[in-house]
Amino acid sequence: MDKKKILIIRKKLDKIDNQLFILISKRTKIVKEIIKVKQYKNQIVDKKRINQILRKIKKKSISSKIDPKITLRIWKNMIWGYIGFERRNFKKK
Repeated sequence: MDKKKILIIRKKLDKIDNQLFILISKRTKIVKEIIKVKQYKNQIVDKKRINQILRKIKKKSISSKIDPKITLRIWKNMIWGYIGFERRNFKKK
């Protein structure tokens, strides 16, 4: 095991993680915008849209030669994480 190589590779991962963090921050701002537009709490979960997103992610993953089990798990967790965020921050009826 080459510890130096592992450290170099981990630094690359850390850099990507920081970029992901910036994107998540941008995504959160947009989700806050959509909370203001939705009028009713039952508008938070849109199963049709969720299924469309997951189908698109699976297709993109396969064409990009990324294991769809990885991307689907990430997207499902992100979607449901934001659904929880919307529910906690929704102020209307």
